[in-house]
Amino acid sequence: MIAAHGIRVARSGRTLLAVAELSLAGGIVTGVVGPNGAGKSTLTRVLAGELHPDTGDVRFEGVPIAAIAPTALAQRRAVLPQSSTLGFPLAAEDVVRLGRIPHAGAVAAAEDEAAVAAAMAEAGVVHLAHRGMATLSGGEAQRVQLARVLCQLAGPDPARTALFLDEPTASLDLAHAHAILAAAAARARAGAAVLAVLHDLSLAARWCDRVLVMEAGRIIADGVPADVLDDALVSRVWGIAVRRLAGEGARDLAFLATQA
Repeated sequence: MIAAHGIRVARSGRTLLAVAELSLAGGIVTGVVGPNGAGKSTLTRVLAGELHPDTGDVRFEGVPIAAIAPTALAQRRAVLPQSSTLGFPLAAEDVVRLGRIPHAGAVAAAEDEAAVAAAMAEAGVVHLAHRGMATLSGGEAQRVQLARVLCQLAGPDPARTALFLDEPTASLDLAHAHAILAAAAARARAGAAVLAVLHDLSLAARWCDRVLVMEAGRIIADGVPADVLDDALVSRVWGIAVRRLAGEGARDLAFLATQA
């Protein structure tokens, strides 16, 4: 669905991102992990079409993403940032409804309302519909924002959409973190391409079908989490000795630091 070739981003003579080839397929949750400054957010912005690389190109279903009109792109691709700020006191349902802006005039009002209702149910925030955003906890607010981007992607063919989540679980408690990633995984099962930047390796192992490990702007490992996230790689890349702990399932991984 999304393919990148020869990508390079540099600032002040420093390479922030260098990716020769990368593709994201529908139906897959791809996790991006790595230490701070590894290039995870830069990669996300480039793949989502928010940042144009210095060299190389990104294509969405074969079309250069830079050539797609912003409104058309917004109907097919949505980005959930780590945090969002609001300039007006809105209720949760009104925030979700903002996701329909790219579709303004293209569909009937009833279809917009159905998309809002479906997205709120998918994100598990129906009970928050009339609550002011300022009254919500961080986890509740992030789930409302997730509903907004799911609403943005609502259309006749979810398999032709892409969802990007840039550190969506930062500062959230365990329940809210799993709820957000469960909703993202459900969207992938419907056929969408999903990419999530994560810091928690256990969450990446639990919810991602594929994981990219980044270091100094480059992808140094790519594969199934249980195969890629081994003791040696995690210890070297994150600079701390760890021992991997495996649970009963293939997706149950945790890492124990073995040095102070």
